[in-house]
Amino acid sequence: MAEAEAAGDAGLGPAAAQEGAELAELAAVIGATVPTGFEQTAAEEVREKLGSASRISKDRGKIYFEVPAQSLPQVHRLRSVDNLFVVVQEFKDYQFKENKEDALKDLEELVKKLPWTDPLKVWELNNSLKKKKTKRKKHNLQSPASRGKLSDGGEEGGAEQNNTNDQEDCAQSPVAVEAAGGQDTQHPQGVTSRNGVEEEEEEDGAQPDGRAEAQASSESGSKAGEGQAGEAEAKVLRFRVTCNRAGDKHSFTSNEAARDFGGAVQEHFQWKADMTNFDVEVLLNIHSSEVVVGIALTEESLHRRNITHFGPTTLRSTLAYGMLRLCDPQPTDIIVDPMCGTGAIPIEGAAEWPCCYHIAGDNNPQAVKRAANNISSLLRKNESKDSAALGAPLDVIQWDICRLPLRTGSVDVVVTDMPFGKRIGSKKKNWDLYPACLMEMGRICTPGTGRAVLLTQDKKCFAKALSRVGHIWRRAQTVWVNVGGLHAAVYLLRRTPEPAQDTRPFW
Repeated sequence: MAEAEAAGDAGLGPAAAQEGAELAELAAVIGATVPTGFEQTAAEEVREKLGSASRISKDRGKIYFEVPAQSLPQVHRLRSVDNLFVVVQEFKDYQFKENKEDALKDLEELVKKLPWTDPLKVWELNNSLKKKKTKRKKHNLQSPASRGKLSDGGEEGGAEQNNTNDQEDCAQSPVAVEAAGGQDTQHPQGVTSRNGVEEEEEEDGAQPDGRAEAQASSESGSKAGEGQAGEAEAKVLRFRVTCNRAGDKHSFTSNEAARDFGGAVQEHFQWKADMTNFDVEVLLNIHSSEVVVGIALTEESLHRRNITHFGPTTLRSTLAYGMLRLCDPQPTDIIVDPMCGTGAIPIEGAAEWPCCYHIAGDNNPQAVKRAANNISSLLRKNESKDSAALGAPLDVIQWDICRLPLRTGSVDVVVTDMPFGKRIGSKKKNWDLYPACLMEMGRICTPGTGRAVLLTQDKKCFAKALSRVGHIWRRAQTVWVNVGGLHAAVYLLRRTPEPAQDTRPFW
């Protein structure tokens, strides 16, 4: 009532006042996809920044938390989440029929029983926030400071040390996916499916069935405001259904589930199916006996937020955040990424931990150029938000990882994505590179308090290298992650008190 009176005093009509009061009371259960292995990190961030408790899903790489709908802007500013969706309903132990036709029929019937009203209000509120943000972007693009562009060079070669290339969000055309269990891969009319970039390794015999998006063939639409004379036909919403299925005990494929569930959604709402130019993306996540129906709140993954100049391998900003948080940066810490590639780690660090000083470096001039361009983009973004912005505590330099131009014991933290030996370097070269890198990192880090967080997929080589420098580094924690379908590891190392031996003649 108080909200309605305040809205009335502000000059809003009764309808707007009532709507404002409803939004103030509306709560949303938000689902978020996060880098696998860093679910706990994301849950901690949600608790710290939103004050909400999170539940980690059995389906790796997902967390759920409840917030007031008006907190959506803060939700979008989380650093550890890739994609967001509002949960329509969750079934923790859904009983699927053994017969395929019966199981699909149950999914069709489920659409009519779901509580769509509040989640759709959340989606509408989220949509209005996106429109406001787009308007601000257009306004900023018209300013003289934002007209200049730095060229990237466009070369795909180079020796960037990151290895998590992600093409999911930039791929426009759907790609066919084979159905699990040796089933017929011919798709019904109006059904397509796409490959997810990060295919998580399923456990306990679960087999991912990929992502399938389905649209019904009907082109019927709805008219809003029926019964009001002279009201024009409202815009018909376009939609698609995306099904993510994992598990080996389902009698149907994700294509079939998306097709039948999507047909029921269209019949229920009278929306128009559109695979590419859609307004609403309905998510049907099936993981063994767990079923979650949701509505997507992000069109493009949030992990691309800081990078404008991509290299052949570009680390996700969300994974970079998780790695940085693992080392627990403290004010005045000097944090170095000696193999920075496109600069995802130091840029994320400068944005989230501005009280630290971040140094980025790489041995390849093209990588240094890309990192510098990305840093410039970050600075322009900060200037557009705050005219008094003075820059970022971040520098980039070209150097040799084995001969860093840094004083012995002058660095607090080293965070980097080491070459996997696939797209960059080779497994053979890693046997010499890894121990040399660990020795040099040990030299520049402060004895007793220095930390290092290192990502690699070449785990055997890393373990051997670490055993050779055990007097300098001690392994404190290992986080297993999925990077572009590769089973990789993030190692937290702690510097021993033993001084590093510097044998180089010029020091």
